[in-house]
Amino acid sequence: MIYDKSEFSGKVALVTGGTSGIGYAAVLALAQVGATVIFAGRREIEGAALEEKIRSLNGIGCFVRADVSREADIVNLINFITTKFGRLDIAFNNAGILLERAVTDTSFEDYRQIFDVNFWGVMAAMKHEIATMLGNGGGTIINTSSIVGHVGFPGFSVYGASKHAIEGLTKAAALEYAQNGIRVNAIAPALVETPMMDLYIGKQSETRNQYTSMHPNGRLGVPDDVANALLFLCSSASSFITGESLKVDGGWTAR
Repeated sequence: MIYDKSEFSGKVALVTGGTSGIGYAAVLALAQVGATVIFAGRREIEGAALEEKIRSLNGIGCFVRADVSREADIVNLINFITTKFGRLDIAFNNAGILLERAVTDTSFEDYRQIFDVNFWGVMAAMKHEIATMLGNGGGTIINTSSIVGHVGFPGFSVYGASKHAIEGLTKAAALEYAQNGIRVNAIAPALVETPMMDLYIGKQSETRNQYTSMHPNGRLGVPDDVANALLFLCSSASSFITGESLKVDGGWTAR
């Protein structure tokens, strides 16, 4: 879908986990359609490089170092946005980490690591994003879930639980703020070609081939597949959609 820049011009967007993979693609997509994009992550070198790339495309983008598992970092991030830009219209809560563990192999430390980032990182971000959006008459929030938030996936018990939690949080928040002009939705990707995925299954492997074959359309996703879905959920074309989880999965969960 191609958007006229008037759709996003003047809007301020936040992307967490914005320095690689899905977040990187989302930052570029939002900047290219005219939004001012503040993106957060822990890697300063990659953040500075993406700022420069946005400038080369005549966009507006600012990197802020933040660890979403720390609420103080989120407060500083939101304060930066409101001080510099005065409003927040779009938030893509995308930061997350992956862990492969069966139930009997999972420690309390594993649980805390996953939930501190994948769930609390989204919950705390929403807490402060919504407070800001209430002050400027509304906005739209999109949370990164996963198909593992819809179906069971052996070996990913705690990761899957964190994404199921995101699904429930998204629905509840959508209902809580529907009358305040704030829409809250989720995007649930299947396996997407990202650096995190490469670390997990490698560039060439039997596991990669097996996972590819599980997508009915015969390929893994790419970050732009998710970024395009994000633009739709941020746009006026989706103004009657809230509390939903948009699966971007090549047909995986249609079986």
